[in-house]
Amino acid sequence: MPTEPPALLTVADAAERLGVTPRTLKYYEERGLVSPTRSEGRYRLYDEDDLSRFGRILRLRSLGFSLHGITEMLKRPLEPVEGKHRFSTESLQQIHGALAAQVDALNARIEAMRRELKEAQKLRDELSPDLDYLKRRLAGENADALLEQRRNALTKNANARKTASAIKTGKADAKPTAKRAKKPRASASRERS
Repeated sequence: MPTEPPALLTVADAAERLGVTPRTLKYYEERGLVSPTRSEGRYRLYDEDDLSRFGRILRLRSLGFSLHGITEMLKRPLEPVEGKHRFSTESLQQIHGALAAQVDALNARIEAMRRELKEAQKLRDELSPDLDYLKRRLAGENADALLEQRRNALTKNANARKTASAIKTGKADAKPTAKRAKKPRASASRERS
C-alpha cells in the first residue's frame, strides 16, 4: 500500500497553525533557519519537519536566545534525557565553541574599528586647524596675523605636550625636589660664614 506524501502547507496556513504572521516565517527563512520546498509556481510550502523546526525556533526566541545562538543550536540534534529532549554535553560544547569564536571575532572587529576611529579622529584634529585657517583667510583676515596665531598655537601645544610627558614620566616632580634639596645646603653654608 503506497504511503501518501506528507501534507504541505502554504505560508498563510503554516503561519496560522504556528500562531505567527507569514512575515515571521519569511524572516526566519531569509535568515537561513528554515528552507521550505517550493511549488512549481515558486510558492513556499512547509511540511511537518519545517513546522517542527519553526516551533523550536519560536520556543528558543521566547526564551531570549539570539538568532545566532539559535542557528548554532539548530545544527545539533536534541536527545532524549529524563523524558525530555535536551542537548548532549558534546553538543553544548560545540555550541559554546561556535558562539565563543563568534564573540572573539566580534571583539577583534570592535578593536580594529576603535583603532580606525582613533586614527580618523586624529586626522580630523590635524585637518581642523588647516580648515579654520583657510576659512578665516577666505573671510578676509590678515594672512600674517593668522600665521602668527598658528605659530603661537604650535608653541603652546608643544609646551603642553612636554609638560604632560614630564608629569607622566615623573620628571616634573623630580625638579622641584632637587631644587628644595639644594636650598638648605646653601643656607647652611651661609650660616657657617
